[in-house]
Amino acid sequence: MTNQYESRLHLLQQSSNQNLLSGIRHGIEREGLRVSADARLSQCSHPEVLGKTLTHPYITTDYSEALLEFITPVHCKLEDVMKFLEELHSYTCKNLNGELLWAGSMPALLEGEQSIPIARYGDSNSGKMKSVYREGLAHRYGKAMQTIAGIHYNFSLPESLWQLLSDAESASPSLKEFQSESYLAMIRNFRRYSWLLMYLFGASPAVSKSFFTQERSCESLAQLDEDTLYLPWATSLRMSDLGYTNNAQSSLSVCYNTLGEYVSSLTKAIKTPYRPYEKIGLKKDDRYLQLNTNLLQIENEYYSNIRPKRIAKRGEKPLSALSNHGVEYVEVRCMDINPMEPLGLSVVDAAFLDVFLVFTALMDSPEIDHAECQRLTENFARTVSEGRRPGLELNNEQGPVTLTDWGMSLIDKMVPVARMLDQANDSNLFTESLVEQREKLLNSECTPSARILQALKSSGDNYIDWMLKQSQIHSRYFSQRDIDPERLEYFGRIATESREDQERLKTSDTMDFDAFLKHYFESE
Repeated sequence: MTNQYESRLHLLQQSSNQNLLSGIRHGIEREGLRVSADARLSQCSHPEVLGKTLTHPYITTDYSEALLEFITPVHCKLEDVMKFLEELHSYTCKNLNGELLWAGSMPALLEGEQSIPIARYGDSNSGKMKSVYREGLAHRYGKAMQTIAGIHYNFSLPESLWQLLSDAESASPSLKEFQSESYLAMIRNFRRYSWLLMYLFGASPAVSKSFFTQERSCESLAQLDEDTLYLPWATSLRMSDLGYTNNAQSSLSVCYNTLGEYVSSLTKAIKTPYRPYEKIGLKKDDRYLQLNTNLLQIENEYYSNIRPKRIAKRGEKPLSALSNHGVEYVEVRCMDINPMEPLGLSVVDAAFLDVFLVFTALMDSPEIDHAECQRLTENFARTVSEGRRPGLELNNEQGPVTLTDWGMSLIDKMVPVARMLDQANDSNLFTESLVEQREKLLNSECTPSARILQALKSSGDNYIDWMLKQSQIHSRYFSQRDIDPERLEYFGRIATESREDQERLKTSDTMDFDAFLKHYFESE
């Protein structure tokens, strides 16, 4: 009897189905700090010429006013996604007035909490809500953690592919349910194997001392120079306990066995009082300190490496959209910014993500019990903190196995997927991406994390100085790139429309902010 992976591969390899994978849809969100010429966090407002961050579809901010976020439209071809992302970078870098886009995931020079400005989104109720949410994050976790930047990779398989698999397997009463169940199965496999992405693409093995405060200890790190702290075998401090962590959320054991479980657990967390956050208080005088005093303010506060997603209709909450309409795509959230790549990742990196995600979608995916959930968490944690340690062992369902042996075994299993993607896209990019990843598994010095540490040691620069030089190199690259006149006119028009849309939102508000917030949390 063949397993699910083999039978699905056989089905997709039939001549009538070979082009289904050309319908994969991608989008990329890349974050990056605006910094001054001397690597300090920008204290300036978001550049007016770029439009309004609340309503601009492509250029916004994340936590801080200085933390830019570029969002591409959805494209089927990777090259189109990367081209649009490059155009966004070029347009922005030409309009930064001497500032730079920071090249790495771990932040630039921080000078205390007071030097990290929270993002501002105008005076509309929706704009105020976004700012208050960030105010809450500051009180709950400190501002420094929110200056860490990353890349989010949005990915969906075509509905026609889900229909083909549903018809062949007769597994669910409706296509919507089959698609949601399949995306949840994909996410479970992602959690099983995401340690591999951290080994291959982790790019934050070092950090500046300025990141740490009295509340955030750096005792576990070694000292590379007067300013630079690191872990010798680390791949990603960003994804370790030093980066995006949240002890309060440890009670949320979400292993993605069903969509209902996922939605209900996050809904419950948004409604569950949490004593430490109650001590912060909801308001001080008339100023909101957070959106609520519960375990989560909103669902986005739940830190996870991957999320099931659905584009919500206007006025619809993200969790309600998932519950009502099912999963539409996944958002991969664990990717570091590679400071040696102008865009933070290469097209070959993106091609491997496609191979990896199709592989996780086609593989058998039993539900995850508590013991496996713990094992997956430990494998991931071990890889981010010491993934390049020679002979490092992880644990799979059979027991201990070296990271490199397991990684090679997974790459071997991905070969048929890469070939199908090459054929569907008339390309060699996907099989080439496997070759590049094999090299990293055979020689850890080829990984981004090892290359960054080697560059720091050989250059004699500390983390801030080396990353500043990379930022300057990328800024010159983008500033010198020509932008098509039609695209230039388009970006100018979108910026103007964003200003008009933000003003329209403000004037259309029909209730005060207190009533708006109450209505938001009471509506289902």
